[in-house]
Amino acid sequence: MGRETVLFRSEEHKTRPEVVGFLRGLADRVEKGEVTFQQGDDSVTVNLPHNLVLELKVETEDKKGREKRTLEVEIEWYEGDNGDTGVTFG
Repeated sequence: MGRETVLFRSEEHKTRPEVVGFLRGLADRVEKGEVTFQQGDDSVTVNLPHNLVLELKVETEDKKGREKRTLEVEIEWYEGDNGDTGVTFG
């Protein structure tokens, strides 16, 4: 199994309309093939190839007597697929 390195991480409380706005903006950037994430002074830009793997997962977990649900949307690709893809840090 390969080694995983986290290039950027963010976790924020948002309202549903704020999440919708973020996802719509993210979709536009994915369509263009370049996505930049920024929080404070940290930023990372990824260039996306044409072919991607979209993984969706819904989970439920018991947390201290409360049911926590998670919806995960994950986009995967391999470096070098369909052209030059890369990551740059700001």
